[in-house]
Amino acid sequence: MSERQSFPRRQAITRRFTLGAPRDFRVSADGDRVAFLRSSGPEDPLNRLWVFDVESATERLIADPATLGADDADQPREERARRERARESGGGIVSYDADRELTRAVFAVGGRLARADLLSGEVELLRAAAGVFDPRLSPDATAVAYVAGDSLRIVSLDADADADALVVGRLGGDDETVSWGSAEFIAGEEMGRTRGFWWGPDSDRLLVERVDLAPIARWWISAPVTPMIEPVAVRYPAAGTANAEVGLAIIGLDDSRLDVDWSAGGWEYLADASWSGDGLILTVQSRDQRTLAVLDVDPSSGATSERYRVTDEDWVELVPGTPQLHDDRLVTVEDRGPARRLCVDGEALTGDGVQVRRVLDIDDEGVLVAASREPTTVHLASVSWAGEVEWWDGDPGLHSAAVGGSTTVEVHRSLMHDGARVEVRRENVGCGTIGDLSEHPDLELNVRLFRLGDRELSAALLLPTGFAHDADDAHCADDADDAALPVLLDPYGGPHVQRVQQARSFFHTSQWFADQGFAVLITDGRGTPGRGPDFERQVRGDLAGPALEDQIDALHAMAALDHRLDLDRVAIRGWSFGGYLAALAVLRRPDVFHAAIAGAPVTDWRLYDTHYTERYLGHPDTEPANYERTDLTTEPADLDPAVVLPPLMLIHGLADDNVVAAHTLRLSRALLEAGRPHTVLPLSGVTHMTPQEAVAENLLLVQLAFLRDALSR
Repeated sequence: MSERQSFPRRQAITRRFTLGAPRDFRVSADGDRVAFLRSSGPEDPLNRLWVFDVESATERLIADPATLGADDADQPREERARRERARESGGGIVSYDADRELTRAVFAVGGRLARADLLSGEVELLRAAAGVFDPRLSPDATAVAYVAGDSLRIVSLDADADADALVVGRLGGDDETVSWGSAEFIAGEEMGRTRGFWWGPDSDRLLVERVDLAPIARWWISAPVTPMIEPVAVRYPAAGTANAEVGLAIIGLDDSRLDVDWSAGGWEYLADASWSGDGLILTVQSRDQRTLAVLDVDPSSGATSERYRVTDEDWVELVPGTPQLHDDRLVTVEDRGPARRLCVDGEALTGDGVQVRRVLDIDDEGVLVAASREPTTVHLASVSWAGEVEWWDGDPGLHSAAVGGSTTVEVHRSLMHDGARVEVRRENVGCGTIGDLSEHPDLELNVRLFRLGDRELSAALLLPTGFAHDADDAHCADDADDAALPVLLDPYGGPHVQRVQQARSFFHTSQWFADQGFAVLITDGRGTPGRGPDFERQVRGDLAGPALEDQIDALHAMAALDHRLDLDRVAIRGWSFGGYLAALAVLRRPDVFHAAIAGAPVTDWRLYDTHYTERYLGHPDTEPANYERTDLTTEPADLDPAVVLPPLMLIHGLADDNVVAAHTLRLSRALLEAGRPHTVLPLSGVTHMTPQEAVAENLLLVQLAFLRDALSR
């Protein structure tokens, strides 16, 4: 790394210091091998497929996109959309599928289909339709199914095969709005389901999703810098409007088709599906998300029957890794009382003090979960079928694992070290590590965690390097007035995201701002995860009031603990929900906040998607007041004419198909009509992720300049 390159430049080039980090671990059923993805270093965006041999503790490179002649720029539109939904910033091989024994793997690279022998290291490109994405290997490893365009295709891996054995698409009069085998927008963006087909355990048929977008209104995303190019049409299911029609069919390799009537019970959402030797089950939700059911599917008839149901007066949370079947036991994670509990056949196995985040593995001994006993850490725990909980050893931080046989791959992140430490253990004995080739930022993290105010909000305070966190022992000055620091609030502040966790990567950008002379405060308020169901549900019906109140309460509580926080110079910045919160702050509380940067903010929740928005605010036709009280576009007209609006910068990518640019433009129009000066920074060709290096680098510098100018007035 050149010493002349700044933190903003390095963060942009390294994609937030993630390039070169190992990821997507899978362990063979016998525990002999570990497959994973990793690029060659911190400036290489192209992921390669690797295998770690447990006995020899050595890594082997299996597949390198550069040697396969595949151009990463030639990704099909569907793959680019999938990566956007998954917030994927890397390239090359970004996902793969393999058999349980980790002897064969398949993956897409540059829109082409490839397979790899994980024992010999032999890799070859297969004959397939153009635009391959999401290939999945059959359980017996003799065929691969993949999606190309609007069709699902199956190709035999027999050496003599040279064409697709089966094509599933545009069946029975389907029109151009129909696709087969791909997850719809809502599934990928909000439900964590990125796939749209599932192999049967006998490898002779598949469950395939049919999506019809016809009910969804078309929106248009244009590129104003290239007015000669036609705008792109997208089907966006805004709150209160129609969702895609999702059907299911069991497709045999003999070209047979059996429809599955899963929505007959009034179900709106297909949250997940699972097909194993234990059976075929669907996880479905009602439109209001207050009811979730697990349906059994009879693969011979397509008939469904309800196995289990979960209800909640607010909403039923979808938890990764569940529901699952194991030996006819149904494993779920359910919100009961003060905790998110692991349950088996409806019986809770974990207690009040445990918040289960994810189910990682299920075997004959029990269930491996990632869970929290306090919100800033995530640890691993084995839960027996009898309900005995055994916590794995682990320092404070964030921990995860992949399991196969007696081998585990444990991934540890902490405030004590940069990056992730990946340890391979067999029969609980360390047998090697998988290298992390990512760059560690040249920052001295100066952070302290707090629990602030009556609600004991999780918060982190970052001070410039060299400043002591004990205000009475500050290194910066003897005079308290000279030591005063402008304050920058840097939250996300909304559901499903935590910013205050014990891992260094959460604080890189905040520390850089602190080193520019700010006291940076990050607070996880009501609605954020890790504190239990009651804490999350306190935003039901109002995504504005509680979130903003918690930021203000934390600010004042922190200032009472550290007199160097200058409450006459307070700014707030954020992206997505954080952008919404930042704009809300200066519009509602200009007495507290003196500048704001709102990146890709939701400004009118009627313009955001069905599944997320209606979970918290209800349907706009039946609960319109919830939308009115959270609508930023009506706020400018209600401002006191005697009050000066603090400097506000609105930033938005014009190619954003998640929070469309209309959000920012509508708020800007309302501000102008109310005579309120503000700044708008449009980002041409930029999506919700802002992955472009030049944009990512300069966006930080522009924000810094804006904050310095705004707080010096």
